[in-house]
Amino acid sequence: MTDPDLSNRPGFTIEPGIRPAHRARAIQYFWAAFGQKLRVPLGPEQKAVRFLDGAVDPAHAISAVSDEGELLGVAGFKTEQGAFVGGGFSDLKAVYGTFGAIWRAVLLSLLERDKEPGELLMDGIFVGEAARGKGVGTALLDAIVAEAQGRGLPAVRLDVIDTNPRARALYERRGFEPVDEMQLGPLKSVFGFASATRMRLSVPGSPS
Repeated sequence: MTDPDLSNRPGFTIEPGIRPAHRARAIQYFWAAFGQKLRVPLGPEQKAVRFLDGAVDPAHAISAVSDEGELLGVAGFKTEQGAFVGGGFSDLKAVYGTFGAIWRAVLLSLLERDKEPGELLMDGIFVGEAARGKGVGTALLDAIVAEAQGRGLPAVRLDVIDTNPRARALYERRGFEPVDEMQLGPLKSVFGFASATRMRLSVPGSPS
């Protein structure tokens, strides 16, 4: 449902989903972006990649692909039908065993974000290191807004952690406003950040 006006940018294209040939690279980029945050509940990396390979749903993603066909970045989103990174207890158990799945599920539940009615929840945005600074992240964020607009949803919501001021600055430039903040307290040492800010954008042209 991406707006066609956003599909073509100099040097790359925005397209729905993730090409099968790009799946492994998308997981690699995801872990590079969020591995510090998820190192305890999903690590070590080898097992995290196995879990993510079974949990990632390309239908809830938007990709940036270079003119040469290389994956540059991905933005995931969450709807009533699913999320970019799904997976349940059985998926955790298949990779980490029963005991490992139990305590990992508890930790992951602390990071779970419920989607409110009438909003598209962004489920992660990440760009490969070599493609940063070229407008890929901005294009993907605009595509998420267009996705919400195409679905008739009046708002986009996302969470940004306190250790990622660059991402927060991007969101603020695109019109997102902080609406709430979650403090982790002693769990800061587990997830590697102290707080996460919930930000919201009213989608132009959608019913409020």
